[in-house]
Amino acid sequence: MSSLTHFDAAGQAHMVDVGDKPATHRVAVAAGRIRMSPLTLDLIRAGTTKKGDVLGVARIAAIQAAKKTSELIPLCHPLPLTRVAVDFALDAAASSVVCTARVETHGPTGVEMEALTAVQVGLLTVYDMVKSADRAMVIEGVRLLEKHGGKSGSYVADAE
Repeated sequence: MSSLTHFDAAGQAHMVDVGDKPATHRVAVAAGRIRMSPLTLDLIRAGTTKKGDVLGVARIAAIQAAKKTSELIPLCHPLPLTRVAVDFALDAAASSVVCTARVETHGPTGVEMEALTAVQVGLLTVYDMVKSADRAMVIEGVRLLEKHGGKSGSYVADAE
């Protein structure tokens, strides 16, 4: 288990000590999608859902989720985020909404979990806002697209 940083020598879970790590500019970008019926996508596009502005509410939820990641994921460090940007795109060909989150900080550890959490909660909020029209929606493909900063350097995912 020595290669897994969240476990000590005895195999017990612990929060990694980042106290001696230098603060660097950290960036993570994650994305995912929620597939739905074309009619549900049309409701979102037209802004005619019963609960209001689906993507506006989902954007705020995603930003809030990024800020609360350490409260949701037990071994994540609370981080002073310097930027959280969340975008939604309607993909008519795939009858889906794509969520992309970019999270930044200047600190001793990365923001990958914050970006992934933002995407998941953003997509869950879309589901919640239109579930009365379509309970068969599917959240899929949530993944880290890129990360920059820190000792491990940059990572950019292969194109799907």
